[in-house]
Amino acid sequence: MLMLTYNPPSCAHREPWNKGKLVGPKPPFKLQEVWAVRIRLDLEHRIRELAMFNLAIDSKLRGCDLVRLRVSDVMHGRHAVSRAMVVQHKTQQPVRFELTEQTRDAIEAWVDRAALNPDDYLFPSRVPGSAHLSTRQYARFVKRWAAMIGRNPREYGTHSLRRTKATLVYRRTKNLRAVQLLLGHTKLESTVRYLGIEVDDALEISEQTES
Repeated sequence: MLMLTYNPPSCAHREPWNKGKLVGPKPPFKLQEVWAVRIRLDLEHRIRELAMFNLAIDSKLRGCDLVRLRVSDVMHGRHAVSRAMVVQHKTQQPVRFELTEQTRDAIEAWVDRAALNPDDYLFPSRVPGSAHLSTRQYARFVKRWAAMIGRNPREYGTHSLRRTKATLVYRRTKNLRAVQLLLGHTKLESTVRYLGIEVDDALEISEQTES
């Protein structure tokens, strides 16, 4: 008996969603890369992007939370606050973060330049009909910053900035609980997987071992 195999038309010629894309955890920016981007943005007077880049690193927020920030979330009067707290959209849990002096200066410069009010979105969209910058637009900025310093933009995403400071804190302190709080994770296991620390630590030990 002849057996015929049926392939649904919708699947027969469908390409994999990740064809030609680099998938997997996005690498964090290294400290020297962070400063390289900052210097370029400052020299090119990209005030909005500098405020966005610095705030993304300090806050460690997901892209969906970063683009929804309002001026009042990080400003008190005409000055940026040293510590802020927002409720995460994904978990509905509050997360606190500290803003360094250079980040506060960048935010104040951007708010002043854009003449923003306390209730305004910190990064309003320039697209008609959109109230604030979209996560897709934010992702394009991240890729542009990576390319700006000679990195492959396809390897970087919004989580690269979320992971940057968290990774630096962990490498300096080895305090997983602290990093968990900084990222706003509800489970410690999520922090372990997110940082990929088990692999990184193994490689570090291997590099330090003489053969």
